Formats: sequence, C-alpha cells, structure tokens
Amino acid sequence: MKKYLFSLFLIAGIYTSENALAQKNYGAQIDDKGAISMQELEKQMEGKKEMDAKVEGKVLEVCQAKGCWMTLEKSDGTTMRVTFKDYGFFVPKNISGKTVVVNGTASVTTTTVAEQQHYAEDGGKSKEEIAKITAPKKEMSFEADGVIVR
Repeated sequence: MKKYLFSLFLIAGIYTSENALAQKNYGAQIDDKGAISMQELEKQMEGKKEMDAKVEGKVLEVCQAKGCWMTLEKSDGTTMRVTFKDYGFFVPKNISGKTVVVNGTASVTTTTVAEQQHYAEDGGKSKEEIAKITAPKKEMSFEADGVIVR
C-alpha cells in the first residue's frame, strides 16, 4: 500500500512539474480560467471605451529593447498592443509566435505619431519604415497586470 501511495504521489508531482514548466507567469500571478479569445474580446468591446478582461492570444511582436510591450494578433489580421501595468514587469524578447494569457484592461486609445515611431524603433523597424508613420492611429490596446506565457 505504501508503495502504491508513493507511486501515486510521484506521478502527480511529475505531472504538476511538467505543467508548471510548460508555462511561466510574469507580473501578478494569474491563471487561465475564464480567458476569452481575441475575437470574443473584439466583440465585447464594441461600443465600449474600456473593459476588464482576461484574453488568450498569439504574440506577433515583442519590444526588442526590454520586453516592455508585445502585440497580439487580432481576428482581422491587425494587432493589439499590450503594455504592462506601472511598467512593473517585462516579458522575454523571444516569445513571438507563442500563446499568452493576459489579464488587465482593454481600451480604445489614440496612439500618437511619436508613440508609434517609438514602438516601431523598439520593434527593430528600419528608419524608412519609421518615417512612413505620419498619422495618429485609433486602436484597441491592453494594459496587463499579469501574463502567462505558454
């Protein structure tokens, strides 16, 4: 009986360890329960300026200077920029293509030309690409207090 219980606990421990290694938290400790898709977020944001949400999405780009922002793919092929609350944490710069869960506040904002150019520079864009940014952009953005990278 003791061997059976030991084996059971050993298997449970290995399973838990493997799942913990498969994902990493940044910022506030969150879980993925209740996370909605990017498409669902877009639907729920219709007509709203701001809402709290937990969203699952695919990372397309990460700030290459510090990991201080990332973009997630929206259903229409555009992106949503995710920044981190109070500049309090960063994510790894090599997570493009990975799935994340972000918890925080989605909002519709206007990004100035200067901000867009700064983000483009942080993203490693060329001077020519940066120079093409000439107008403010109204877009959905997200301030995360916690992130899970899978």
